[in-house]
Amino acid sequence: MIKNENLRNVAIIAHVDHGKTTLVDALFRQSGVFREGRENVERVMDSMELERERGITIAAKNCAVTWQGIKINIIDTPGHADFGGEVERALSMADGAILLVDSSEGPLPQTRFVLRKALEASLPIILVINKIDRKDARPQEVLDELYELFIDLGASDAQLEFPVLYAIGRQGRVMQSLGADTQDMEALFSAILMHIPAPSHNPEEPFQMLVADLAYSDYLGRLAVGRVVHGRAYANDRLICIDEKGEDKPLRVTRLQVYEGARLTEAVEAEPGDIVVIAGLENVTIGDTICTRDNPRVLPRIRVDEPTVSMRFAINSSPLAGREGKIVQSRKIYERLLRESLSNVAIQVEESDDKDAFVVKGRGEFQMAILIETMRREGFELSVSRPEVIMKEIDEQLMEPVEELHVDCDELFMGVVTEKLAQRKGRMTNCVNNGSGRIRLIFSVPSRGLIGYRDEFLTDTKGTGIMNSSLSGYEPYRGEFLTRFTGSIVSDRAGTGVAYALFNLEPRGQLFITPGEPVYEGMIVGEHNRDNDIDVNPTKEKKLTNLRAAGRDENIILTPVRPMSLERALHFVRGDEIVEVTPLSLRLRKAELSAQKRYQLAAVKKKTLVHDYR
Repeated sequence: MIKNENLRNVAIIAHVDHGKTTLVDALFRQSGVFREGRENVERVMDSMELERERGITIAAKNCAVTWQGIKINIIDTPGHADFGGEVERALSMADGAILLVDSSEGPLPQTRFVLRKALEASLPIILVINKIDRKDARPQEVLDELYELFIDLGASDAQLEFPVLYAIGRQGRVMQSLGADTQDMEALFSAILMHIPAPSHNPEEPFQMLVADLAYSDYLGRLAVGRVVHGRAYANDRLICIDEKGEDKPLRVTRLQVYEGARLTEAVEAEPGDIVVIAGLENVTIGDTICTRDNPRVLPRIRVDEPTVSMRFAINSSPLAGREGKIVQSRKIYERLLRESLSNVAIQVEESDDKDAFVVKGRGEFQMAILIETMRREGFELSVSRPEVIMKEIDEQLMEPVEELHVDCDELFMGVVTEKLAQRKGRMTNCVNNGSGRIRLIFSVPSRGLIGYRDEFLTDTKGTGIMNSSLSGYEPYRGEFLTRFTGSIVSDRAGTGVAYALFNLEPRGQLFITPGEPVYEGMIVGEHNRDNDIDVNPTKEKKLTNLRAAGRDENIILTPVRPMSLERALHFVRGDEIVEVTPLSLRLRKAELSAQKRYQLAAVKKKTLVHDYR
């Protein structure tokens, strides 16, 4: 095996909002990708609209910079555990990783999740403690916490000898020690060249490449992205692609591209260890091997953790269906979901008994919400159910996914947070109070207990609390618990919301609609104060009389309605309720719209329960 010293492949891993994308911008500026006088976009790696809105990395992306004549391929990985499939395939292209940690928040659950994957892949780590200019920065304590984390994750002696750098990412400064007066990123570039090994390959082996990502071009069609393991490839080469079943498909390389900065440029050949993009084959999936026809060799496929959450995607069957979206057919929805599963290995799509509904499985509710939000922006109309965790049966015992939840909040809110999580079968495993007025709590909570809890947590902590979680494994089922203590206010007829009716409904609970909004029978228009559902008439108008008196016609002022977000809608609905998603609106509704049929079903259920009890 020899090494290609002209290359380095490094992944950047970090928790959400620890400054990863800003650091990549600084690397671009230092290496000359961002030139003087040219208009440059901040957070260039957040190329998706949703990524810019939410300030997170959703999809793993590649870019490249050149430093001292050596090309450095940078793989940007998501910092959220729900996008773990992106992390696993991104790390398959890397020879080392930069671990970026906030100097105040320290290692959080997603840091632990991504770092565990990097250590399992035996990647050397460069630690960068970022944002050391924060007033509440505690870099030395964070470094001690990271050593404990490495040991806890079973790091080898070699992996524990990681170099430590300190950074102020937004100023483009990386230092080898605290207090050093460094004004550029040279320390990080030097560490990459010194500590990240060059990709190795066997010069006698034929061309091999593992497909780690997929892209699409209107001109070139499907694009396969991956790292060249052995050999070289040239434009117009005739190769084959070996799929999961071992079948080979002919491939002619119509275009060969490599990364320069955040852009793709055409290349004549692909050298060993480089990350390349190949066009010329439509039926290619992540994990396939591209190799020569004369000497086909299959590489180990990318394997990802199993999904833990499932949701039901179906056509929009409400009376308002088809008014706001362009794509409403079940076949189109299914094709779009299949396309998502091809580019995202953590998503699985299955057909259900109902030909107009499909079961989608993924890593978490946030991943599902991003998929739904993306589809509605593309013009889809659909309905989705509440996320449900996927149970397992091991040795005839029911097992459920359990999360490790980290909570950072004021001491004042410790009681209410502990009480609410205990109701959801959570157990506190650690409590740290450093005397600053804020405490850090660690809980072991069933995944189903966290669905819908985030909004409640922010209300309980008055918006000052921070919670993060990651999957810790499967444990025996912890029993039933209530996830919602309130009922739904349901419209009993079709029409338009009227201010007079809504004003009189306000004492019953919190409303979701405003005057003038269309409603229909079975649509949920609010949250009831009590635990039962009630049917109401939100279209009722005030009776007019010919009597006039001072003060009789008072001005109606309604309480402002909090806009319904997709995550809030998914958290709110129960098993018999679904979310109607269109490009312009989010509506909540009962799965069975007819009030009469709902009463009949409730009566049958009650009879069954009484019979079982006897």
